[in-house]
Amino acid sequence: MAMNDTGYELDWNDEISQEQEFELLPAGTYDFTVEKMERGRYAGSEKMAACNMANLTLTVRDPGTGTSGTIFDTLYLSSKAEWRLSQFFLSIGQKKKGEPLRPNWNEVPGSTGKVEIEVNKYTDKNGNQKENNRVKKYLPYEPKTYKAGVF
Repeated sequence: MAMNDTGYELDWNDEISQEQEFELLPAGTYDFTVEKMERGRYAGSEKMAACNMANLTLTVRDPGTGTSGTIFDTLYLSSKAEWRLSQFFLSIGQKKKGEPLRPNWNEVPGSTGKVEIEVNKYTDKNGNQKENNRVKKYLPYEPKTYKAGVF
């Protein structure tokens, strides 16, 4: 598991050189690892009642090219988003299709699965057109199969 990089404080007189390292990934299917999960609270809106939420930091990797990146996703603990919770927990292998599950949230960090990501186009608060990656859907867990003599 990766070390938690919390960064470090810069002094007022320190030189800076690092620029934005965000790289847009092409839409497609990727392997993912949950690097971090933070519990939070959604204040609610006219479309969904207030609820707990899990903010996920996912490292995604294209198994074919080795391309990787980071995607942030939020799981809402709401009856309106229960289907998405099921989709996520099916993907990481905690839930079995057709069976109820009481999620083990402590096992979420470090868990792995497959995800379909898309390129999301949006307008920022300054009216600029932007793009980012977002989770389109979590794909069902595929247990590894082993065949004698096949590597």
